[in-house]
Amino acid sequence: MDAALSEVTVDPTFVLLTVEEAARRLRVGRTTCFALIRTGALESLMVGGLRRVPVDAPAAYVARLRTEQRAV
Repeated sequence: MDAALSEVTVDPTFVLLTVEEAARRLRVGRTTCFALIRTGALESLMVGGLRRVPVDAPAAYVARLRTEQRAV
């Protein structure tokens, strides 16, 4: 399987993403994604001891960014 394709393919039935999957969707690094989570800009949840990002959270983050940047 092509490595580039496997990076963006996520099972459409998933409701939670790993931080790495969310970072790939946002086209940012893992460290940046954790920083967005730490500041509350990107929604995340703890499931047991695991940090997960709701599947709709990356799109919601981008929508907020677009709204904020249009207002400036």
